[in-house]
Amino acid sequence: MDSLTHLALSGSIAAAIVPPKHRRAAILAGMALGTLPDLDVFLVNAMTSNPILQMTQHRGFSHSLFIMPLVILLLWWLCAKKGQRVPQAPMRWFWAMQLALISHLLLDALTIYGTQLWWPLNVHPTMGATLFIIDPIYTLCLLIPCLMAWFARQKTWSHTAVVLGLALSLSYIGWAFIAKYKVTQAAAATLSTINLAQAPRFSNPLPFNTLLWRVTVMTPEGYLLGDRSVLADSGPIDFQAYPSDHQALAAVSHFPYVQNLLWFNQGFMLAEVKEEQLILSDLRIGLEPEYTFGFIVAERVDGQWQEIPPVQAKDTYRSLVAEGTFTEALSKLWQRIRLQQPGTFNPSKQA
Repeated sequence: MDSLTHLALSGSIAAAIVPPKHRRAAILAGMALGTLPDLDVFLVNAMTSNPILQMTQHRGFSHSLFIMPLVILLLWWLCAKKGQRVPQAPMRWFWAMQLALISHLLLDALTIYGTQLWWPLNVHPTMGATLFIIDPIYTLCLLIPCLMAWFARQKTWSHTAVVLGLALSLSYIGWAFIAKYKVTQAAAATLSTINLAQAPRFSNPLPFNTLLWRVTVMTPEGYLLGDRSVLADSGPIDFQAYPSDHQALAAVSHFPYVQNLLWFNQGFMLAEVKEEQLILSDLRIGLEPEYTFGFIVAERVDGQWQEIPPVQAKDTYRSLVAEGTFTEALSKLWQRIRLQQPGTFNPSKQA
């Protein structure tokens, strides 16, 4: 999730647990701990310039449920020995610190990116694909009560507000799971009618909401995309077919960096050949045809694919804000949520 949401969640959890007189300190401590796991990006980028490794090693050891609770245990012990507030309420601070950090790991696991909760075990990253990385409703459920607790830390109602905010945020996550289930069921019903009942697929919410979802399905020829509004849509999902060069992907699947990418995104990949170069794009992140993570991984020489050091396919991801079309895109998004429309949502597509 975005940094503001992590700050609000971790700060709220800490504020809800510690004594009232420690509330402001707990909010700051919770926010610091809630930020800690994502600092791995600086370490990873310092260790490698390989864009695939930078992507796949983020949310690695720093998001491990085996590692990070031990780090917090050490920090808590040091604070209990050397600090002033922690010795006054050691167990309340222990749980405030642990839950402030663990909440970050679990919340990230609900997004599509992929979180290595079980690092160093060799298992696929967890991608719950239940919340978009920026969700204003979820964030506001936490941010407003957290600010109330900061400015009115000694008031009894401020604690009630924080607890209520946490309850609302959990309820919102519960709703997101229900919406995802409804979309998953609709996708299964549609795919069973076109002989793709067993096809690999995932569903994830489109930007900033949990009402409009996209289903991605891998097929022998490429992949299908279909949108589903839980408010407006009924009946079968209108899937659109897109090609992908599976043959080229299979030819380079033994390359180490390609294997790393396939492990990370579980095979949800678009393969394209452009100017004798093979570009692999992660279908989970971005909107057709603009996917956020695309990598040039091979060049074709005399009909054979040769491995090259991976290169980011685009220097910058096209920004709707930079193009001055962000407000228009939000309007299109809201319109699609409310109205059933053919095809898939594309904020860049001309009406």
